[in-house]
Amino acid sequence: MQTTLEYLGRILFGGYFVYSGIHHFLHVKQMAMYTQSKGVPMASTAVVVTGVLLLIGGVAVLLQQFLVIGLLALLIFLIPVTFLMHAFWKISDPMGRMGERVNFTKNLALLGAVLLLLAQV
Repeated sequence: MQTTLEYLGRILFGGYFVYSGIHHFLHVKQMAMYTQSKGVPMASTAVVVTGVLLLIGGVAVLLQQFLVIGLLALLIFLIPVTFLMHAFWKISDPMGRMGERVNFTKNLALLGAVLLLLAQV
């Protein structure tokens, strides 16, 4: 039986990815412009595909169903996005570098959490 903390953790963690996935679909054009600025080909398609990965992962965590598939979807999202989209070491502007460093380290923490969950499945 799950504890209240486990339920809360699932809601917060899974909900974060569901929200992010929905955000991808609601803001495809804006996100595609940012994605394209990072050199990603077929930026709009990439935004939609990553939105699907985020939704699959988030829903799997929230519902605790198909958890391995969902966590793998999150890994498929987090690994390239962290190192390609948030490569702070490539940015010369101090404010831009700081913003990308924050996103890079946040994604590393999320990646660590996904790996911990995957190890428990």
